[in-house]
Amino acid sequence: MSYSVGQVSAFAGVTVRTLHHYDKAGLLSPSDRSHAGYRVYSDADLIRLQQILFYRELGFPLDEIASILEDPQANALEHLRARQRQLGEEISRLQRLAEVAERAIEVQQTGVALTPQERFEVFGEITFDLSYATEAELKWTHSPGQREAMARAAAHTKEDWRRLMREAGAWRAELLAAFDEGEPSDGERAMDLAEEHRLHISRWFTSCPPAMHRRIADDFAADPRAFALVVPPSQQRPGLAAYLCKAVHANAARRASGRTDFEEE
Repeated sequence: MSYSVGQVSAFAGVTVRTLHHYDKAGLLSPSDRSHAGYRVYSDADLIRLQQILFYRELGFPLDEIASILEDPQANALEHLRARQRQLGEEISRLQRLAEVAERAIEVQQTGVALTPQERFEVFGEITFDLSYATEAELKWTHSPGQREAMARAAAHTKEDWRRLMREAGAWRAELLAAFDEGEPSDGERAMDLAEEHRLHISRWFTSCPPAMHRRIADDFAADPRAFALVVPPSQQRPGLAAYLCKAVHANAARRASGRTDFEEE
């Protein structure tokens, strides 16, 4: 039997434009033309279209579908197995994102609401990049302190945030001064500042042992979005993030050697 493009569109649930696109791409060309020059599809064409739509539903790109259908030696099973692995990874990623969204909803429901003016008043130039927040949540999702940090952040009042940011601002001024004055990153002054930062995290968010602090500092050195949470771009200097990272690692080594009497707060 033969079918017009409109009939095939209705049968398959695809638009006429899609069929024209498949024809133009050489993926599904009608077997014949009517006397008036219109596309005419055969039963074999419909079978091929069914295969195309099957692979499209699985997310295969058109060029890969073409290679599977056109090459009689193509191992469709291997393509399907590879796609199955990709889909499994995507499902896991989406599940993690759903968990991130759930936690974000919890924060929004329990956290203190700030107007844009209040946010600027409290946080100033410090901004929280949403893309980094999502990636960080995925990265730290299995960290025991992650949920505690989010819960405590959500419970902070506006006055808590004011105190927290004043404390962070004073620490940041000392860090910039040490860096500008050429203090070595493994010197006492820089290591003391690293320890102050570690205790700041423990005081306001979650217990931050040296191993966790090293991982946080590594993020500062590797990702500008992370470092912008402690030093806004307008105050940054070239090499400052790496300087802080080295100071944190030096302080962790100092604590491990037992040469400090600092106490957790």
